Amino acid sequence: MKSCVSVFIVLFAANSFLLEGTSHFLSRKISKLTTVWGFSWQNCGKPNDPAQLKTLNVSPDPIPIPGQLTADVSGTTSVELTSPLSVNVTLEKEVAGVWVKIPCLDEMGSCHYPNVCDLLDQLIPPGQDCPEPLHTYGLPCHCPFKPGDYSLPKSDIYIPDVDLPGWLTNGNYKVQGVLGSSDKELGCLKISFALHSSK
Repeated sequence: MKSCVSVFIVLFAANSFLLEGTSHFLSRKISKLTTVWGFSWQNCGKPNDPAQLKTLNVSPDPIPIPGQLTADVSGTTSVELTSPLSVNVTLEKEVAGVWVKIPCLDEMGSCHYPNVCDLLDQLIPPGQDCPEPLHTYGLPCHCPFKPGDYSLPKSDIYIPDVDLPGWLTNGNYKVQGVLGSSDKELGCLKISFALHSSK
């Protein structure tokens, strides 16, 4: 899902995944309260992958949507992340104890994004200031991302109303994102959470 792609890039290059969404989400409203429970993460690539997430702390648990969350994140990349920068996203839902892969539907689900640098340019037009809290801490939001360490101190982030697709129902989910360039894996991140929506 596009929001996961945005988060994924934030984690590796202090970019935008903590913005929690894309124009696909932000253009619509929800009429029910949604909460995200048990958010957890782990690196899932090779130990020597150049892009690694070091820390990610998110509170409260559950996370309300819409609502406020507090997050801090740090990561590193030993190589420059340049266009084209691809992300392969795999989204799975637990159904009767079995993990089922959700296909790519309307650019959400288990999708391949051939160049997330272009997506970032659509979300934040080049020349425009990076959104908060990235702007305050001088963190980039466009490719290329130079080698080095990136850190977002503890920050309050507002998650706006979003219109979740009908197939994104209550349950347990796993999202895996693989960051790559020129058919080479640069990093891998896996996120787990439970979703609950109520009127």
